[in-house]
Amino acid sequence: MRAVVIEELTGPDAASVREVPEPTGAHPRANGRRVLVDVHAVGLSFIDPLQTRGAYQSGVAAPYIAGSELSGVVLEAPEDSWISAGDRVAGIVWQGAMADRALAIDDYLVKLPDHVGFAEGAGICMNYSTAWYALESSKAKPGDTILVQGAAGGVGTAVLDLAPAFGLKSIAVVSSDEKAELATSCGADHVLRSDGNWLEETKEITGGRGVQAFIDMVGGDRFLDTVRALAIGGHGVIVGFAGGSIPEIKINRLLLRNLTLTGIAMDVMEREHPGTLARVREGVQSLLDHGKIRPAVELRFPLEEAAQALTSLENRTALGKVVVDVK
Repeated sequence: MRAVVIEELTGPDAASVREVPEPTGAHPRANGRRVLVDVHAVGLSFIDPLQTRGAYQSGVAAPYIAGSELSGVVLEAPEDSWISAGDRVAGIVWQGAMADRALAIDDYLVKLPDHVGFAEGAGICMNYSTAWYALESSKAKPGDTILVQGAAGGVGTAVLDLAPAFGLKSIAVVSSDEKAELATSCGADHVLRSDGNWLEETKEITGGRGVQAFIDMVGGDRFLDTVRALAIGGHGVIVGFAGGSIPEIKINRLLLRNLTLTGIAMDVMEREHPGTLARVREGVQSLLDHGKIRPAVELRFPLEEAAQALTSLENRTALGKVVVDVK
């Protein structure tokens, strides 16, 4: 079968299409439960280019098959699984998706309704599961306002799309006019430019109080101002560091204004609190079934251009979700 293989950890250019053996056994994270999917499309996320350089904390050694998320049709599943052969599914696999067939994990899959295509499906699980969990973790209540940093990326657009389902208003922070248009189309109530005075504008929008929560995919130099944007008693949710650096903060800022900052990692939480994954999956599945999810798939590449797809994420030229079509 065909697969996109990363031969060495030198970056996206190391990706090339190769003939490889069919998958055997089970996914390393599936506890021996074999789920095999006939892959139609692959969704990429920030972890994919990081893995090509060995920079992702849960990465694998080269050579490996790239691709963190897939959509397709189930070929094999355990008898006691909630999915069966023939089901149209989408899910997170971390690596191995970019191939004709791939091993999956039933805990990290959702079923695709007939109205959702495979390219759209490849943009659902990683982004919308993260967005759903981030919104839950933010403790924001209906009527509250959230600030979204990195709002034009895959997770950011998913947060904007889901915010109305949680009864929230959103302020998106983006770095270009093109990204501003995308954030608006994904439902942002307000869109601010990161190269402008977005902190002061956020305060003006919220009557001087600040937002009740933020969800941050960027980190970097603007993190301190993101914390300053919180209202007293506000919650900040840290998803990632697309800005390239991991920020530090003096914790007296939290003490003086009763602020809470939290990071999220669903698989880690599942080990300590079993049922976390099922709760998130069911939340996303319900919204998906009711037509309340509209993934922003902005860039699509054929399998042969996987290196270009990975590069678009690394150099931050990508908007929304990047998808590689396998079939």
